[in-house]
Amino acid sequence: MPRPTSGTTIQRSDLGAIAYEYMLSASQRGFVGLELLPIFEVERQTADYPKIPIEALLKLPASLKRAPRSAYNRDDYQFEMGTYACKEYGREEPVDDVEAALYRRFFDAEEVAVMRAVDVLLRSQEKRIADLLFSVTNIPNHHDVTTEWSNAAQCTPLADVKAAKTAMRAATGLEPNVIAMSKKVFDNVMVSSEIQSRLQYTNPIMLGNDEANKALLAQYFGVSRVLVGNAIYDAAKKNKTASITDIWDDEYVLLARVSSGGNDLRDPCLGRTFLWIEDSPSNIVTEQYREEQTRSNVYRVRHHVDEAIVFAGAGYLLGNITA
Repeated sequence: MPRPTSGTTIQRSDLGAIAYEYMLSASQRGFVGLELLPIFEVERQTADYPKIPIEALLKLPASLKRAPRSAYNRDDYQFEMGTYACKEYGREEPVDDVEAALYRRFFDAEEVAVMRAVDVLLRSQEKRIADLLFSVTNIPNHHDVTTEWSNAAQCTPLADVKAAKTAMRAATGLEPNVIAMSKKVFDNVMVSSEIQSRLQYTNPIMLGNDEANKALLAQYFGVSRVLVGNAIYDAAKKNKTASITDIWDDEYVLLARVSSGGNDLRDPCLGRTFLWIEDSPSNIVTEQYREEQTRSNVYRVRHHVDEAIVFAGAGYLLGNITA
């Protein structure tokens, strides 16, 4: 088949479609990071942007009364500046000509190479977001629950969530629309005595799948969605015995005001994933080039992003969740 000149990078829209479909199914595999920090397209690699402080939205003037022939009450506010700096991340997978020919009757080597690279790219992005958000350093509004949610007989998830919602509203005026937790925490909550006793006669929670139970739990907690991070990674060094580890820490539950998406920074929300569209028009860019010295086609996936907290007050962490 025809081949590009060695070293020439070409865009592969057909493989990009495969990568896009793989990315769309990420939530089904437990990737929730981009739902917490939705994509925000930017035209510059690094820049500052205005942030409206919560005080400017909530303060009331002493009076709005207007006398005849007088001016209406006026006010102004000072906005704060935030910054982002997109960094490039990428992964390459070479496919040797001989291996591609040998295994052609079993699978399409280039499709497998792209999906492997996409998985690594998305899994790494998921971990960056998890490390950013499940941190009391980055989310200063937090408190530890009295009884761990792994204590099925005595934990009180609803009271804990209500206390966090009250504290978040008192601090910022915002209420969360999303609660995020690890799969382990989700499983613990669903078998807790509180959930079982309150819902077993109105909803068959023992028979529902995870998606149905997440919707049920969202209704129970009074939020739009419950996001369950189920992504894992191997924490061991290369050539060492595998150490399968959850990306989302089971010590925390995050309550957050999450953006519905779109390019409107006036929408108060926890954060965004800034995407530099001049170099990375989508969250996954798929490319291919020829490497003659190894008789291989190299498949590359990459993106230019900065996962950033825009307003830390739009998040609240519950700690001490798992014993």
